[in-house]
Amino acid sequence: MGLIAVHVDQPAALPVRASITALEPDPARPATVHVWVDGRRFCTVPVEALREAGLTVGSAVDGAVEARLGRAADREAAFRTALRALERRAFSMSDLARRLVRKGHPPEAVDQAIERLCAVGLLDDARYAAQFVEVHSARGRGPARLRADLRRMGVESGVIDRALTEQFPPGTDLKAQPLALATKRAAQLGDLSHGVKRRRLLAYLARRGFRGSEVLEAVKEVLTQAAASSDS
Repeated sequence: MGLIAVHVDQPAALPVRASITALEPDPARPATVHVWVDGRRFCTVPVEALREAGLTVGSAVDGAVEARLGRAADREAAFRTALRALERRAFSMSDLARRLVRKGHPPEAVDQAIERLCAVGLLDDARYAAQFVEVHSARGRGPARLRADLRRMGVESGVIDRALTEQFPPGTDLKAQPLALATKRAAQLGDLSHGVKRRRLLAYLARRGFRGSEVLEAVKEVLTQAAASSDS
């Protein structure tokens, strides 16, 4: 994958015989420079992009150079947008890529930006999935809900499997959490009939991502305790 690029400060067209008139370091972004063409700021690119192209003050800017600088500017813009997003919260690779495309960055530049972020360790789906499962399982989400959430974020199935296995290793008591949730929810349902309570509890737990025999047992236990309490 690669970086995203947006021509935020590129003029619509260059003079027939244009040239670079200044290279101004960007004080807010290390290793990047503002490129001025014929006295007007044209774009902002990494210093490395200029070195690779052999461009300095006085270099002619024809159509090919203009396109090359534009692509470099797009990649840098995408990368900077991604960094700002990651400062606010974590993302999966696909989720961040979709966000960048929605903001108008070219797909090719987005791919390169994601690739660059992965290379420096700022994006890692395995780490993201493990943290997501740990945090949201503690908030009452079950394995099925966690899997569905991560799939929507574009995380690969194998990565999800490993994260869930790490959080719920073989032998884990999968009844304890749905039992606690069902107990709390049942108290909120008041004097509804047994059948209505059972149906609503099962639907509630399913939305939270809990399914299977453990859930059926948890709901049965909660309703049995509730019936015993009402009879006493």
